Amino acid sequence: MIEPPRQPQLPDELHGPPAEALPSNATLRSIARSLFTHALTECSIPQAVQRSLQVRASSAGELTLLLGHSGSYILRLGLGTIQRVRMVAAGKAAVPMLQATLAQLNLPSAVDLQGILIAPAPPSALPSGFQFFHGGHPLPNAASLAAARAVLAMLQAVPISPSRSPDTLCLFLLSGGTSAMMELPLDPAISLEDTVAFHRALVHSAASIAEINCVRKHFSAVKGGRLGLLSRRTASISLFVSDVPSGHLDALGSGPTVPDSTTVEQCLLILNRYHLLDRFPAAVRQFFLSGAVAETPKPGEINGHTFTLLESSDLAQAALHHATQKGFHAVLDNTCDDWEARAAADYLLSRLAELRSNHPRVCLISAGEVTVASADNRLLSQGCGGRNQHFALYAATRLDPSGPPVAILSAGSDGIDGNSSRAGAVVDQHSLQGLGLRAAAQQALQTFHSTPFLDSLGATLTTGPTGNNLRDLRILLSA
Repeated sequence: MIEPPRQPQLPDELHGPPAEALPSNATLRSIARSLFTHALTECSIPQAVQRSLQVRASSAGELTLLLGHSGSYILRLGLGTIQRVRMVAAGKAAVPMLQATLAQLNLPSAVDLQGILIAPAPPSALPSGFQFFHGGHPLPNAASLAAARAVLAMLQAVPISPSRSPDTLCLFLLSGGTSAMMELPLDPAISLEDTVAFHRALVHSAASIAEINCVRKHFSAVKGGRLGLLSRRTASISLFVSDVPSGHLDALGSGPTVPDSTTVEQCLLILNRYHLLDRFPAAVRQFFLSGAVAETPKPGEINGHTFTLLESSDLAQAALHHATQKGFHAVLDNTCDDWEARAAADYLLSRLAELRSNHPRVCLISAGEVTVASADNRLLSQGCGGRNQHFALYAATRLDPSGPPVAILSAGSDGIDGNSSRAGAVVDQHSLQGLGLRAAAQQALQTFHSTPFLDSLGATLTTGPTGNNLRDLRILLSA
């Protein structure tokens, strides 16, 4: 697996020009919203594809595909022998990724182009030669299984080139959400209902996301590098819009096209550690106990090229730079990535106070995700909200109404927070100033029912699905 050199990163602390006037709370909330929307705009998928994927013609008319950044391409692929292109686009960002990639490729009409698009909603126009599947999320649906079968059938039908040069180019465009939207059990005896129950049990367990992915990879016919293994005799390229921590691409969509570093033994240990077998349907339990669980492809067995178009750090750096331009002392701190929401809020508020003691205008940015857990999982499913609104509401309960102006935003880059239609929320130290509001906020936190309460305050942030998925962004402002 080849990872490209990343673009030069901005420093974690940036010092902006001094401001003429300190903003009010309302202005801080507005600035926080503008920083978030600016970061989303800067992380445009079409722009990222245009920067990273090009097809150039020589003076003799020969076409070459270039992958990487100008001056540091990781792949130069001559397209003279390519007779067919097969594409799989899956996940929350699948539609813009596919549209941008097709525009960049501009393939000759003689090339046989076929593909499969698996996304939360169909495009305005489906390209010729493509099939569309409305995959389920956060749990698989019938289309998720049908999509996986279609992908396997398409890849298995690719003929082996008689020459040493590949005559087929396989392009995989993968983003967050792929794990649920494209799924197929290795055991054909496992039904859709069993598959949904399997995914639900994993998500509601105490296992970490890395442990959940390990189990998913050994359950699925399309995860853990199995698609990469199928396409190993072609010219294979995987492009990622990543919603996982940097350096963990085998976690994105449970790694359909990249080698898997986990093993069957580790998978079985995880199942025993969290007593998961008892929570699985009988058919799934029997599959894991059968002794016939196949090992996933390992490094050396897959020869495709991979390239990350966008990841969480790009979103954070865009917000950081824009905050500096607005005159804030801007700091990036991802220490609390994957922490429990309350612990993360406590840490970031403490960090903000520390920075505020030395700077009149501070912007603290934190990327990644926080977690929300409950001893009673029914509360999580019955309440309306998500981790970003939960974080923001808890942070609001910790703010001092008599202190300096503070605004806190937490939102998902995909425009969806938990089981709500909101992206997140933005609050300040006056959000809970009112009779009974603090008690009502505590009740909303206890029942994981943050959306209606934050809606009543006018504090929710609604973008609609963004077509992108670069994890979450938290912005804390003080002046």
